[in-house]
Amino acid sequence: MSEHIMLSYRRLFEVRVLHHYWLDQGATAFDLISVPRKKEQRLQDFDVRPLLEITPSPATRKLLKAYRAVFCKTALGFITAVPEQAVISGNTMFEFIVTVRDKAFCNYTALTLKPQRLIEMQAGDAQKVHRYKENVPVLSNLTGVSRGTGNNRVLFLSREIPAASANDSAEYLVLSGNTLKQLSGDKPGATAHTLTTQAKKNPVYVHQGDMPVLALPGDSGQTRRAVRLLDGIPDNVFALIQLHAQRPGDNPFSLTDNQGHAKAIPPVFEIRFKNRSTIRQYINKNSRSLEFEETDPLPLTFFGNSGSKRKPSETLVKPVVSNSKVIKLVSEIFV
Repeated sequence: MSEHIMLSYRRLFEVRVLHHYWLDQGATAFDLISVPRKKEQRLQDFDVRPLLEITPSPATRKLLKAYRAVFCKTALGFITAVPEQAVISGNTMFEFIVTVRDKAFCNYTALTLKPQRLIEMQAGDAQKVHRYKENVPVLSNLTGVSRGTGNNRVLFLSREIPAASANDSAEYLVLSGNTLKQLSGDKPGATAHTLTTQAKKNPVYVHQGDMPVLALPGDSGQTRRAVRLLDGIPDNVFALIQLHAQRPGDNPFSLTDNQGHAKAIPPVFEIRFKNRSTIRQYINKNSRSLEFEETDPLPLTFFGNSGSKRKPSETLVKPVVSNSKVIKLVSEIFV
């Protein structure tokens, strides 16, 4: 006679991966849409699965199996649940690999101008080759920040957005007090346009500070934004999500309670990808002459129109480069 074991599961965490190209209404960010029903419907219609593939790393697959955990993709991201009585070690880290599925993703997503080059370097014994990749965001509950308070507190896996610095590049986000700006080109000489003067009421978008700075061996002490790809992390990784069981000093970001069990109210983390903003150029389709150019960059969105003229296709975006520097990003609209 076979033996049946019943396990009661509890959600350990949920990660929502949202993209503002698909959520914003023209110039109005999703979070500021004033009609609750419309906002709710926008979220119900959103599905991240055609855009990004999210899978556990090989090491995390083993961990999930050891804990008899369940990993489930959803339209908004993914969920992991564990048996109610499971005790998760305090030093456990779950890692998830994000790769791009939508071919147009990098057209309408901010901060994708910088190439994610793969770098291979031999280790000291010259037998092992270490792989690194540039400009890969690492999103973690150890370094994430929150917005709001009480029941309205939202836990983001992005770090706090940094202040401006001398080496900033096009599309970098910079925070000054409560004002969030985005650079239109590479420094020096780049201008920045204001996204909001109420940054604390807006989400924490994925930004340049999420891409770790490393000094690679043999790089003469120079640093670059890069991560080392450990075994099992594919060359085409776009981002990494790392969730630790415990975050000392900020319990809402922890996955487990003091006994190592999944919490009665599990954490829900958010990752927000910013939609790209471009300067719209209206070009005569017959003469190819420029008829009109907007002064400031306007966001690309699937819903609505942030400008007063015809909105561009997300496929007709190009950087304008001078002396190896990006001066601005434009969208060409042929009229």
